[in-house]
Amino acid sequence: MPLETAPAGTVPVQKDTGAPTARTEARERAARNRRIGVYAARIAVLAGVLGLWEVFARTGVIDPFNFSMPSKIWDQIWQWITHGTAQGSLGEQIGYTLYEALLGWAVGVVCGVVLGIALGRVRFLADVLGPYIKVLNAIPRIVLAPIFLIWFGLGPASKVASAVVLVFFPVFFNAFQGAKEVDRNLVANARILGASNRKVTLQVVIPAATSWIFTSLHVSFGFALIGAIVGEYIGATKGLGLMVAAAQGTFNAAGVYAAMTILAVVALLTEGLLTLAEKKLFRWKPADAGDGR
Repeated sequence: MPLETAPAGTVPVQKDTGAPTARTEARERAARNRRIGVYAARIAVLAGVLGLWEVFARTGVIDPFNFSMPSKIWDQIWQWITHGTAQGSLGEQIGYTLYEALLGWAVGVVCGVVLGIALGRVRFLADVLGPYIKVLNAIPRIVLAPIFLIWFGLGPASKVASAVVLVFFPVFFNAFQGAKEVDRNLVANARILGASNRKVTLQVVIPAATSWIFTSLHVSFGFALIGAIVGEYIGATKGLGLMVAAAQGTFNAAGVYAAMTILAVVALLTEGLLTLAEKKLFRWKPADAGDGR
């Protein structure tokens, strides 16, 4: 190993460059093994649940008419893929529901962020509008879906409205809290440098609240899907929610579970995209110690 040149009369210091590299490789190997173990455990849990479900249904432990079985659910999904549904092609139903959910999610996120930042920055607005927002938040928002159906009809507008009201509040409260939690020293320093209120909000408050806002986006898109599905279930011309209602109306348990499975896959894919976007935007943010990443 290389020796550092030392002044006369001092003891040479041996520089060890191999130990840090070995420790880094060991940590990476441990993290990789942990990820493999987590994925293997997830697959094992899913396979075990589906296997037990199939066995119990075939042996009569549970009623296959009410609970169906994984093989019938897959047959139903494959039939929809190859022959379409009563409302049209499966892709059209998924696209219709995604359109409603994404539009409602986007509108709810924008409204929640704007109002949350505004109330977090302006004390007068918070004092005036705060009680009304708390009252609206206390209302079970799912029950608004029939009202939106009466107002906007069977088209996508009623489902978008249901998605908006479900998305707005989690985003609003996170944006509001993020604006309130901004380091006051940063705001004071920006003002000392001559920044106006608008620049402080755009260049200090919003960037500081971004992590709070992104935290709410994961949950809020699930709420958007719920709003769209519930609206379609109550009344619609197409969509996954209508497929659930149609399957329920004919006592087709496999159809209900198949639509729910498709919805779960869509939600997981969207969650993955949001997580990827968050990692790209927040590369500076250290990974959690326990997530093995």
